[in-house]
Amino acid sequence: MFGWLYGVTARMTNMASIEASPTSVPTNLYDVNAADPDSKLVDRSAMADTDVAHIGALMAALGRLRTAEQQLSDASLKYMKLNESDMRALHFLIVAGNTGEIATPGAIANRLQISTASTTKLLDRLEHAGHIVRQPHPHDRRALAISITPTTRLAAMDTVGRQQAKRFNAAARLTTAERDVVIRFLDDMTQEISLTNESWAHPSALHEQPR
Repeated sequence: MFGWLYGVTARMTNMASIEASPTSVPTNLYDVNAADPDSKLVDRSAMADTDVAHIGALMAALGRLRTAEQQLSDASLKYMKLNESDMRALHFLIVAGNTGEIATPGAIANRLQISTASTTKLLDRLEHAGHIVRQPHPHDRRALAISITPTTRLAAMDTVGRQQAKRFNAAARLTTAERDVVIRFLDDMTQEISLTNESWAHPSALHEQPR
C-alpha cells in the first residue's frame, strides 16, 4: 500500500534534517488517512479506526526498513566505488563461488536482466578496476568463466556483506510461527503490488495492439 512513496522517502532521508519543517510534513507519510483521505484507493469503511491506525504503523515500519536499505545501498556503492549493476554482479559472483557454480557472462546478463553489450561493458569495467578475472570455461570452449578477485571478495564480505547479513539476526529472533506469518505477509504484499497485469506499467504492450 502506497509503496510508491517508499523510494521517494528513502532518497529524501539525507535531506530531511536540512529541509524538513515540523508544520509542513505529515508525521506519518504512510498513514492511509493522509494518503487517501477520500477512500478512493482503499475502502476502509468497515474497518475500526484502531485497525486502520495499526496498519499505518505497519506501513511506517516498512518505510523505515526501506530507508535503512537505501542508506546501506548508497553507502555500499560509495565504499566500493561502483554502481548498482556492478554491485549486483559482484554479489552474484560471490554466491556462485560459494556454491561451486561457474559464472558466465550469459548467466550474469540473465541475472541482471541486461543486454549482452551492456554485460560486456560491465565486465570490462570490473576487470579494469581489478574486481574480476576472466578465464576460459573448463567445459565450454565458447564461454568464459568469471570470478571475483580475492581482494574484492574480502572487501565486500567484511563490510557490505557483514552488514547485510545482520538481517538474519532479526529473523532468528522470531519463532517459527512468527516467521511463517511474516513470510505469508510479504508474499501476499508482493502479489498485491505486482505489475504483471497492469497495462499502464507496460507501455510497449499498448503500442503492439492491432490497429
